[in-house]
Amino acid sequence: MEEVNRTQGHMTASALRYRKQRQEHWSSLARRMDTWKSRGVHYHERITEVYRFLVSPGQKVIEIGCGKGDLLASLEPSIGVGVDFSEEMVDRARRKYPELRFMACDAHEIDLDEKFDVIILSDLVNDLWDVQAVLSRLDRLCSPRTRIVINTYSRVWELPLRLTQKLGLSTPLLAQNWLTVEDICNLLHLAGYEDIRHFNEILWPVKTPFLAGFFNRHLVKIWPFSCFSLSNFIIARKRPEKDAGAKEPLVSVIVPARNEAGNIDEIFARAPEMGAGTELVFVEGNSGDNTYEAIAKAMAKHPQRRCRLLRQTGTGKGDAVRLGFREASGDVLMILDADMTVPPEDLPRFYEALRSGEGEFINGVRLVYPMEKQAMRYANLLGNKFFSLAFSWLLGQPIKDTLCGTKVLSRANYEKIEKNRAYFGDFDPFGDFDLLFGAAKLNLKIVEMPIRYRERRYGETNIDRWRHGMILLRMVLFAMRRIKFF
Repeated sequence: MEEVNRTQGHMTASALRYRKQRQEHWSSLARRMDTWKSRGVHYHERITEVYRFLVSPGQKVIEIGCGKGDLLASLEPSIGVGVDFSEEMVDRARRKYPELRFMACDAHEIDLDEKFDVIILSDLVNDLWDVQAVLSRLDRLCSPRTRIVINTYSRVWELPLRLTQKLGLSTPLLAQNWLTVEDICNLLHLAGYEDIRHFNEILWPVKTPFLAGFFNRHLVKIWPFSCFSLSNFIIARKRPEKDAGAKEPLVSVIVPARNEAGNIDEIFARAPEMGAGTELVFVEGNSGDNTYEAIAKAMAKHPQRRCRLLRQTGTGKGDAVRLGFREASGDVLMILDADMTVPPEDLPRFYEALRSGEGEFINGVRLVYPMEKQAMRYANLLGNKFFSLAFSWLLGQPIKDTLCGTKVLSRANYEKIEKNRAYFGDFDPFGDFDLLFGAAKLNLKIVEMPIRYRERRYGETNIDRWRHGMILLRMVLFAMRRIKFF
């Protein structure tokens, strides 16, 4: 225990007694579990469901405090490592899941030279001697892409849990830390991490037809019932550190263009060069004017620009964006609407936010600065405000503007979203929600970039406020089922 050994002698002795007491407790429970089963099975089943939602199969996963390895095995990792300080627990885990790797080690002393996609601390932090020391030690297991997932009991349930333990209805525990979500987020910050989001789970830990499903999938997500949840989940990542020596990536700017012939020359004149170079990928969407010809002519006039021109075979902006992303060459993918309501000069800000690691999905926001007079109709503004509140609640991260066309992410993260697209289906005509839902499902850090929204100078909007508004309502209901009330 490095951190503990730096303190006074009596603290080291206290820490060692604390560890020994808990090792004996959990080893005794391991032997008891061979013939006895806790009545809290439904609690663990629901915790497993949540983790299976958060962690896609095929990732490299380590669980600290893995017990008998059931949770780790359920996640179907490509490489799974379980760590527990109880030899009895580890022995049983090895016999039960020989395809996984288990090691007996105190969480305060982990010394692995490996990087993992996901680090799990399930019902562990309330039982640790020094939470900050353990979190600091996990740094060596983290890459910038690693997600730390923590779940822990809420103090609201301290007395009910004591009662159920005395009655033999749940796993007996020793004295707990009873850390709040704010306590854990602060400790994460002190150890060099930032929380991405947190949420509540489980109101009814007993398996009861209808009641358990209704309470644990729906009611627990709604205030004020969420205040009485049994379990708190926190998802975090390492705080970003920009690598000054890293190679600059090629940037692909996808420009969906339908009936935008009058804006093409301005795009070529104003789109900046970024990173190792900027590739303009135009996707022309069956225009009624001469947009395709205007793009081809502009490309011939600017041979120094790296450009591609694609003709869309499907319909809708979402289809155009997916085609552009698929054909793009860059490692950074951007969307720029051809209507020029978002100034191309703002794109380097998006690039820097992504490149610095401050965000993994950069979402443009039109609702911060004052807009030009005709930039957005009042009814559209109200609709955007409503949907921003709805989607912030649904996704668990602040989303002030759902429909700003400018979004930026890495190719690697887009490919993960594409791989998991079947979870949501392919019914988003805009493309914004396909990306936002996918980013939230992957627990990417979403950062919002305020821009000044300009009035359209050429053509008319392709948005039908009422028809598309109904589609957005359908998406809210769909996302409630697939993201919130899963």
